[in-house]
Amino acid sequence: MGLNVLVSTSVLSCDFGKLAEALKLCETSGADRVHVDVMDGHFVPNISIGPVIVSAVRRYTRLPIAAHLMIENPWDYIESFALAGADIIALHAECYGERRLACRAYGEYPKEIDSLDIVSAQRDIALIRKFGKEPCLVLNPGTPLSVIDPVLPSLNSVLLMSVNPGFSGQKFMSSALPRISSLRSRFQGDIVVDGGVNEATAPDVVRAGANVLVTASYFFGSPDPAATVRSLKALGQ
Repeated sequence: MGLNVLVSTSVLSCDFGKLAEALKLCETSGADRVHVDVMDGHFVPNISIGPVIVSAVRRYTRLPIAAHLMIENPWDYIESFALAGADIIALHAECYGERRLACRAYGEYPKEIDSLDIVSAQRDIALIRKFGKEPCLVLNPGTPLSVIDPVLPSLNSVLLMSVNPGFSGQKFMSSALPRISSLRSRFQGDIVVDGGVNEATAPDVVRAGANVLVTASYFFGSPDPAATVRSLKALGQ
């Protein structure tokens, strides 16, 4: 296949009482990135962590850090996460457009849009680059791929959710596969897939064209994390 598959380990599923050890495990197991899921209880129905934890992660690992901002008003926090040490800052497209009627109010999930506020999205993509970081745009499963077409040339990576965001350990949505293939047909950058990636789903994800696999419970719950990473990377060969 010839894809260079990268593994991004999500610390959402690690033991935060042993964060340094968990990050060391990511490194020694051959992971390529550390993925930090930031949730505010508004954009998604869960609260997780913020820049303080990103700073702690930065102190304990040399791996690139991807901060996945599942939060309202992400533009208010780009600088904080950049200064905290994130290398990749992932923004949800659903924060840059009028949301569908069924998900506009507090407590209505998942957030979805049908058109993108291109000016606002480009503004924040440029802001991320200003801080010397890599911008990534994220799409929830129900948001059409086409909304991000106007900004694809400005991006190094796109993250496609294969679950509705908010909680680790959810079942992979097979509807993500044609979306991955469609995106790969017109985008040469990194395609990141997040949600339900494991030994059963990862082969199809890679065949569809994704090259960055986010793994949380699959990695941290593995009896042999290094073997898990090797198996995922081997899918690109």
